[in-house]
Amino acid sequence: QLYIGDTRGRTDEYRSWLLALLRQHRCRSVLDVACGTGVDSIMLLEEGFQVTSVDASDKMLKYALKERWERRKEEPFDRWVIEEANWLTLEKDLEKPGDGFDAVICLGNSFAHLPDFKGDQSDHKLALRNIASMVRPGGVLVIDHRNYDHILATGCAPAGKNIYYQSDLTKDITTSVLLVNNKAHMVTLDYTVQVPPTEAGADPELSKFRLSYYPHRLEAFTALLKGAFQGKCQHTVLGDFQPYTPGQAHVPCYFIHVVKKTG
Repeated sequence: QLYIGDTRGRTDEYRSWLLALLRQHRCRSVLDVACGTGVDSIMLLEEGFQVTSVDASDKMLKYALKERWERRKEEPFDRWVIEEANWLTLEKDLEKPGDGFDAVICLGNSFAHLPDFKGDQSDHKLALRNIASMVRPGGVLVIDHRNYDHILATGCAPAGKNIYYQSDLTKDITTSVLLVNNKAHMVTLDYTVQVPPTEAGADPELSKFRLSYYPHRLEAFTALLKGAFQGKCQHTVLGDFQPYTPGQAHVPCYFIHVVKKTG
């Protein structure tokens, strides 16, 4: 919570970009497959979208459920569907409406939390197939990951603020890479954040915590996505919400994939 800052506050750039993208594709129904506490889902509900939200963590979902209850008199929130679901069993855990959703979103580096349990990325492939199956023909999947190509090449995360959350608390990030059979298997980011003092005149405290991710490389993840859609898709990649060209001067912190199902 400290690192990501105000969990209710997305950056203006992110909000504007996502809303414009969904409206460009004339999306009405949205499945948030990594809803966490519900921050993205709430933003979309407030903008008039029909939202279904799932997460594998019941501890995270309780925040979304609380918000739905407190705002149940508002029609979009009264119709808000919230389910506990696992990406590896998504088709069993969640009933797909008709041909699927207009849009499926998986943002905030969420997919990288899924480990490669078997060492062959079979779980990643299964999860992406299940997620892709929820997109209707003509609909879009929006999914992202950190710039692990840069992290693996340099040993540190690209410079820049979190593009999703409004947070100015991060003081330092230390990166370490776990190799298995000479292949990058996990990236660990150790964060040091400055905790604002609770009393006037008191010194701020430093808090440390660790997050671990599977380091998806851009080219390999693109191939996984195209495989999940059996090649029946149009794929676009962005760097920090802007058009991305390999080798460009600006090093993005995040890659965002927009995949339109064509078949």
